[in-house]
Amino acid sequence: MELRSVEELMDLLYACRGVRDTRMPGGSPVDLHEHALRTAALLRRSRPADKELQVTGLVHPIGQLLRPGDPATQADHAADAVCLLLGDRVARLVRRHPWHGAPADDDLASLRHADEEGRTADFDAGVLEDWRTVLELVAGRHSTLRTAD
Repeated sequence: MELRSVEELMDLLYACRGVRDTRMPGGSPVDLHEHALRTAALLRRSRPADKELQVTGLVHPIGQLLRPGDPATQADHAADAVCLLLGDRVARLVRRHPWHGAPADDDLASLRHADEEGRTADFDAGVLEDWRTVLELVAGRHSTLRTAD
């Protein structure tokens, strides 16, 4: 599946509501929608200028909707789905997100930290609609680069 518009992506992110992530051993299940919002909000706080990283935090859980019950390929499917719309960097970070061991770079370290904190943090992360403009900005930036090639 390739997402071709911010609207399609927003629909998929809304569909994360009520879906529980149970992949963390020993941890309690988290709502994917809330977790995505918290992860993105934490990245906005720590890396305010890096919209692509923030968007990665928002979209990284969609693989669990695209490939339920298949954790080994969820990140790849999520990356493939967002690549055309959001660009190579976001896709690369989504694909490398469920790493094992230490993260290879600052972006992945920031994403990992926000992801882990977003599972347990208890704060109002706003609503998905708050992210529409940022998603459109990243998608528009990528679209401009794609047409320039």
